Amino acid sequence: MRLTQAAMMAVIAAGAASAFHTHIPRPHSAVVGQSTTSLNAFHLKEGETPNMFEGPAPLVKERDACGVGFIANTKSGDEFGTHKVLAQGLRALDCMEHRGACGGDGISGDGAGIMTQIPWKLFKDYRSENCPKPGVGMVFLPQEEARRNEVKEVIEKVCEANELQFLGWREVPVDPSTLGPQARDAAPSMWQMFVKAPTRLDDDEETRDGFERTLYLVRRRIAVELKATGLLKKDDGSEEVYFASFSSQTIVYKGMVQGCVLPQFYKDLTNENYTTKFVIYHRRFSTNTNPKWPLAQPMRVVGHNGEINTLIGNVNWVRAREKSKTLPEESLQDLVGKENTDNIVMMCNTQDVPNLLEPLVDLNRSDSANLDAVFELMTKSRHRAPCALMGLVPTAYENEPSLSNNPEIVDFYKFHGGLLEAWDGPALLVYSDGKSIGASLDRNGLRPARYSITDDGTVYMMSETGVVDLDEADIVQKGRLGPGQMINVDLTSGEFKDNIAIKSEIASRHPYGEWIAAGRKDVTRMSFEDDRIYDDATTTFAQGSFGWGLEDIGMQIQDMAGSGKETTYSMGDDAPIAVLSERPHTPYNYFKQRFAQVTNPPIDPLREGVVMSVAMTLGKKESIYQVSEKGARLIHLESPVLNSSEMGRIAEMAKEENGGFAQATISTRYDLSAGPEGMKAAIDAICDKAAEDVRSGKEVLILSDMAADQSILDTTTYIPPLVAVGAVHHRLIAEGLRMDTGIVVETGSAWSTHHFACLVGYGANAVHPYLALETVKQWHGSARTQKMMDAGKLTKTTLDEAQANYRKAVENGLLKILSKMGISLLSSYQGAQIFEAMGLGSEVVDTSFKGTTSRIGGVGLSDIASETVMMRPETASEKAKLVNYGYYKPVPKMGEYHANSSDLAKLLHNAIGLDKAVSAATTRDEKENDGVKPKSVADYEIFKKSLETAPLANIRDLLDFESDRESIPIDEVEPASEIMKRFCTGAMSLGALSREAHETLAIAVNRVGGKSNSGEGGEDVIRGQDLTDVDEKGRSPTFPHLAGLKNGDSANSYVHQVASGRFGVTPQFLTTAKQLEIKMAQGAKPGEGGQLPGPKVSEYIAGLRASKQGVTLISPPPHHDIYSIEDLAQLIHDLHAVNEDAGVSVKLVSSIGIGTVACGVAKAQADVIQISGGDGGTGASPLSSIKHAGMPWEMGLSEAHSALLSNGLRDRVTLRVDGGIRTGRDIAIAAMMGAEEFGFGTIAMIAEGCVMARVCHLNTCPVGVTSQKEELRKKFPGTPEHVVNFFMFVAEEIRELMAHLGYSKFEDMIGRADLLKEDDAQIARIAKTKGISLSGFFSSIPDSSGDRGFLRATPAEGGGLKDDVVHVNGFSSDLDREICSHPDVKAAIENNEGDTAVSFNIKNTDRSTCAMLAGDIARKYGNNGLEGNLNINMFGSAGQSFGAFTLPGMRVRLTGEANDYVGKGMHGGEIVVLPEADAGFVAADSSIVGNACLYGATGGDFHANGRAGERFCVRNSGAYAVCEGTGDHCCEYMTGGVVVALGTVGRNVGAGMTGGIGYFYDEDGRFEERVNGEIVKYQRVVTAAGELQLRNIVERHFEKTGSEKAEGILDNWDEEVSKFWQVYPPSEASSAVVADTILGDTIKVSAVAPSEDLCYLPVGAGLNPDQTTRCAD
Repeated sequence: MRLTQAAMMAVIAAGAASAFHTHIPRPHSAVVGQSTTSLNAFHLKEGETPNMFEGPAPLVKERDACGVGFIANTKSGDEFGTHKVLAQGLRALDCMEHRGACGGDGISGDGAGIMTQIPWKLFKDYRSENCPKPGVGMVFLPQEEARRNEVKEVIEKVCEANELQFLGWREVPVDPSTLGPQARDAAPSMWQMFVKAPTRLDDDEETRDGFERTLYLVRRRIAVELKATGLLKKDDGSEEVYFASFSSQTIVYKGMVQGCVLPQFYKDLTNENYTTKFVIYHRRFSTNTNPKWPLAQPMRVVGHNGEINTLIGNVNWVRAREKSKTLPEESLQDLVGKENTDNIVMMCNTQDVPNLLEPLVDLNRSDSANLDAVFELMTKSRHRAPCALMGLVPTAYENEPSLSNNPEIVDFYKFHGGLLEAWDGPALLVYSDGKSIGASLDRNGLRPARYSITDDGTVYMMSETGVVDLDEADIVQKGRLGPGQMINVDLTSGEFKDNIAIKSEIASRHPYGEWIAAGRKDVTRMSFEDDRIYDDATTTFAQGSFGWGLEDIGMQIQDMAGSGKETTYSMGDDAPIAVLSERPHTPYNYFKQRFAQVTNPPIDPLREGVVMSVAMTLGKKESIYQVSEKGARLIHLESPVLNSSEMGRIAEMAKEENGGFAQATISTRYDLSAGPEGMKAAIDAICDKAAEDVRSGKEVLILSDMAADQSILDTTTYIPPLVAVGAVHHRLIAEGLRMDTGIVVETGSAWSTHHFACLVGYGANAVHPYLALETVKQWHGSARTQKMMDAGKLTKTTLDEAQANYRKAVENGLLKILSKMGISLLSSYQGAQIFEAMGLGSEVVDTSFKGTTSRIGGVGLSDIASETVMMRPETASEKAKLVNYGYYKPVPKMGEYHANSSDLAKLLHNAIGLDKAVSAATTRDEKENDGVKPKSVADYEIFKKSLETAPLANIRDLLDFESDRESIPIDEVEPASEIMKRFCTGAMSLGALSREAHETLAIAVNRVGGKSNSGEGGEDVIRGQDLTDVDEKGRSPTFPHLAGLKNGDSANSYVHQVASGRFGVTPQFLTTAKQLEIKMAQGAKPGEGGQLPGPKVSEYIAGLRASKQGVTLISPPPHHDIYSIEDLAQLIHDLHAVNEDAGVSVKLVSSIGIGTVACGVAKAQADVIQISGGDGGTGASPLSSIKHAGMPWEMGLSEAHSALLSNGLRDRVTLRVDGGIRTGRDIAIAAMMGAEEFGFGTIAMIAEGCVMARVCHLNTCPVGVTSQKEELRKKFPGTPEHVVNFFMFVAEEIRELMAHLGYSKFEDMIGRADLLKEDDAQIARIAKTKGISLSGFFSSIPDSSGDRGFLRATPAEGGGLKDDVVHVNGFSSDLDREICSHPDVKAAIENNEGDTAVSFNIKNTDRSTCAMLAGDIARKYGNNGLEGNLNINMFGSAGQSFGAFTLPGMRVRLTGEANDYVGKGMHGGEIVVLPEADAGFVAADSSIVGNACLYGATGGDFHANGRAGERFCVRNSGAYAVCEGTGDHCCEYMTGGVVVALGTVGRNVGAGMTGGIGYFYDEDGRFEERVNGEIVKYQRVVTAAGELQLRNIVERHFEKTGSEKAEGILDNWDEEVSKFWQVYPPSEASSAVVADTILGDTIKVSAVAPSEDLCYLPVGAGLNPDQTTRCAD
């Protein structure tokens, strides 16, 4: 049913047909693709090239996301289908415009396209009786006619040479006037070519497999011939000739256009003779503003919405297979014979004969193009399309309840998992090979995918429901794809198969289970041996020689072996990067883990570990293109961390009767006397030996640095295992041998989780950490450890348990490292090289780490050899002790340098007049000016000098200034007050900090006109008002715990942060902000969520965060509603809707590729982009994350600024930077690299009294800065004046620098990297190497000295100060504006009483609907002040975030359906979603709302008369919600509220749930296997209170929705209630609804109203009429 309203607002005219208002970016002189000559930051040294954007193209140049779908109808029309299917697909494409984006001109689309059956009626002139279905090529050709004719000639010659009779060319009818300027300039000439099948293939007509193989191979041969003649690519390397498709079954039309322009440009698409049985449609969002035509989708087989996180590894493994599966070259000459072409695609011989066939994969192509290439080849090699996709993108089959009755599917995945590394990452894949069409979702379900089937047999599959206008009376089934699920439609029979049906059919084609039983050998986890391999003296010597320090045992081994967990630490990483350190480092420390942000999501190893696995294999891997029993013959390892027993088990498998897996051990030790130069020869020797062994049939190689005894240790050194395994891995790839063997690294140099990740990431299949296990034995047997166990300070364990704990900690740490990149399987991580090197020279990279980016040069092999020897102890003795390097915690005198030290804190305190002994706990009240001493310029100079003369630590320490003008008097420089407006505080949460520290910082920054930041913990509403009650002593009754206050002070943070935990995010919190920050990542642990230890979750903190007191809070990573660039755009849209006056900032962490990510964020309408360094972070974090993830901000900032500038987007955003910024010099350098605003974190804490005790995570801060203990908080010594003093010093330092450089205005230095140079004297101080060079990287920054326009907003936004401009939502908020401007709505809000009802139609492009209304109410009345009731009735298909941030008094009712994020951030009121009355489907069995509904809800009632998607009520802390079934991860990380599911649910229910109650109707009797029992417990509904609560909620659901499911349950209540399970966490165990309690206790039955008494019932009582009315209200 649709309302017929004549006054519905029209869509914004074509010029602004965008979900956001259109803008025309100001292109910079160095726009990518233009030929420019510009002065850059550095003059390149001889032989160097700019390298900032070096690396795989999908990583550093362009990433994308999109909307995708298909329509299939095989029943209507004749054999060629109907035009209606195409028209509906084009309409759907247009309705997904908000999932795409536009190029730099604001008009050219990032890409849109369709794939269909070939429209034979349209091509009738090229068909004949003896050739009814020729091969059709859709080809992008050069615009220049002469060059185009040359290309055509080559194509025709290759076709004729391969027996393809050429039937002619057809110029595709196009209208270039519909294109934007960028698209028009780059547009190729569009042609179609037609070829007749070779006569040799006359018997091929039925399947056409042979013809399709020939077309496929000829296409790749054409590319080779064009490349040989210089016709394939343009001068800039982009493709000039591109086959969008070449097939006798399918065709692709695509281009650099918006969805609505595609049929205007391609005139064929509006021709009624264009008929088809199916259409795949795709709309692209690119992070680049200069996207290219070939990158539009669909590709040749696949339409891909997602990102392949394992791409580099996948490509490496494909290349390894290509090298190892070689046919004789003469076999590649015949591309026609069926048997020969079958052999070619089975053997996949491509890469090593590039003069005959185009390479299959190439890292210069997009991830989608590479996936499409492998998928296409698999479909040509006897794999059916769904089979190929099942192998490439497997589901999480282990312990999957839905597969318990289908062992054949599990066996299929087990078999293929041993052959093929998963192409892992968030993905919705729509595919067709011309025989079938289907869609599949990644194993985590991190893309939306809905489908409907109508009574005429049409299947509609789409990223969003509602993109095709369907009558619900015609729909017979509505569904969604869950994680790892697939649907398929046979294009001949029209048969639709769901997930189980299609997979079971595919899996039953071969006896995979029998093959596995016969061939696979399993190595399960075995017990650990107690016997020591060395005595203590030898153990200590070995530890020292491998780089162990005392901290590694005292912190890491103790935590890992003692409790099975990684060490938690705090205060970030303020030690030098490894290459600048004066202390020796292992090679691991030169690598930084990459992580997912924005374009793809990290995943949650804590709460969603069910989809993850660390299992690995050893042995020879057979062809993935030709399935046979041999493929099962592998050694399967349950764990990659092996002990000696398991190594023995593997050794036994060399015997013929145990499998006959031949093995060889290669020692990586070499004579110490060979000196530093000896390492290169030693590496060559082990690589030669490895290749020789594999050629001789060895299927397991063990690279071992184990020394038999002390004498060997005395005379030899070793190749670091990371260098060794990388070198062997790449050598075997190069020689085509890598697939024939597995590699085990047996090493004493692996103990941290990062070490294991590096080893596996560079090729190891498994690791035997013999010395780590020996160290656990040594630690466990020590008197100190045993004494601590006896005293209860450590859990008492056996030696076997301690070693098992250690392994468990390593495995969990590996899962965490995988998850931060969005990878689920360690087997996919293997060889994926998901790291950036920092400080490695090209010699090392070329030897062991090919393909890894290292952008500042660094150490060579001899340097590494020298550094390795530096670690050696002088002698072995019983009294010898390990060195305490102080890498983690400062050690006086001998340890590693740390920039933030207690000594530094003392110097700064002296300068700003702070005495840590003066506090509320001592004599503050007796002191003049609260004990704030006069600030001292001289002491600040000492503080500054201490940093200037300190050891080298950061990249900026290697830079100096080089001005282009004379100095000026300081009085000509702008005042400090103007400079301080650019100062911000880091996002440190209330909870991580005490109230005193958090509020003092906010007041101080607000005083100087800067921007304070709330962090992710929410903020007390009391802080929203300026202070007016301060007395003459600087005290305020509002903040009695603070000192040094002034009337007019404000403790309200300027920036309010929205993080993945959604702590404290309410409508009032959002509307009282001047800026809203989305926390994508944090410097201390990018790719992970925030962490607040339980002891710091006080009653006050728990109240703000809507959580449970004393319960540790580890936020999920940001994947629930930010799992792609378009979903980040949606969250930005939500925030712009709820608070139109607040800009939105997005916090990123420095990493390779951040430039293209920043471009995507800018295109997603962010106002500010913050670049944090990987060294930041004050709160609790895993130690390995602090030390090994994230790059320096100098690199990330420079890359982001350069990419934004080059893409014409720099004027769209303000750039902010933070991470270890301490001085004015730091700020000047950051400004020259492009920053406009500057964040202070740790140093700001020091300025209010922090003494760098580094116990933030323990709640024992001695000065109360980071403690929630009352007695410690009273010792807080800081006042706002102390912090202001510090800011003044920094601002004055900047002014002095500006005067010296000759600049009067700060903004004139922004982006002026040409004012920087390498400091030769500082570089000469680097002790380890002479190989560091910064010029290659920084020379990539465009010169902006002549064009300063990027400092102002875009001309379309007035061109004023960017700080004064907030981007505005476009047409997708028009419905919201209409609601807010409705006279009845405005009157209801103004009068604040009575009931008001309004009605509207809604469509999927109407997004964040009701968020603006919630914002208007919250601004006027706060969270709970609306007295009246607003009844908003909607009809249709709602877009994303429907009902976001609803408040008490808002009743929102949707008749129709909704997409993802319904009720996001709901705080009160009511949302009801129900189908139309005449719907043709069963509501209880059909999807009605999407994924992540009620994410972060804090209150309200929700009722959905249908099924919900994945992650229903994730992070719900107060809503009462009912639906009729859900997908996976229901109630994940829930901390309050009630959830009732009246149907089946997916797995992992209640993961991380620490509050609230769930009721689950168990129809199929399988609920118990779907619960995550790590925290929650479950029982039947055994208490009267629980039954009363449940029944009342179900009754209300029936009243609100008319649910047949609810009615059936209520009609037979006494029997049906026994089918419910009640799920509860420990915090609810004693509540009335869980445990029997005395009569008279009350239970809550609704969260719709703010007044508690309206929502409670006394136990044993029913609702009286008055209560019924009030609860509904």
